Amino acid sequence: MKKNLILLGMMAVGKTTLGKIVAKKQKLAFADIDKLIEKKNLMKISEIFKKKGENFFRTQEEKEVLKFSNKNNYVIALGGGAFMNKNIRNYVLKKCVSIWLDAPINVLNNRVKKNIKRPLLGKKNNQVMLEKIYKERKDIYKLANHKIDCSVFSKESITKKIIEIYEKQ
Repeated sequence: MKKNLILLGMMAVGKTTLGKIVAKKQKLAFADIDKLIEKKNLMKISEIFKKKGENFFRTQEEKEVLKFSNKNNYVIALGGGAFMNKNIRNYVLKKCVSIWLDAPINVLNNRVKKNIKRPLLGKKNNQVMLEKIYKERKDIYKLANHKIDCSVFSKESITKKIIEIYEKQ
């Protein structure tokens, strides 16, 4: 029985995409916390933020992540802000293998331009907002067990690095 593998980092860094690939290759289950919350609430994250507020969302996020404390053999993609929650962070650091997927702001900005569903971003000044969010989160992200720079590698090589880290645990 293997520990859960947690992928964390900024929005648009590739947590879901890479997580699905790693889970398939390692024959593990995959969970995207944001998708689970959307399914449970029958609305997109951006709608939840608008209609129920960020606090409601963060409470749901904590419940979903901690629900996995009784499970193993999962690759879990956290939402960008999940690791900021002390309860989530403590659980992840004690019970899981965590990897911070990192990329420069300009790379993330190019990716978010293609996705208008990001609840913390507007339509203008995304680069400025991304920089602000990154500055607020990077010192917490650094607490993860491992870090991979996703800016200069292909999906295949990042997937390979994630698997190498995970298999050493």
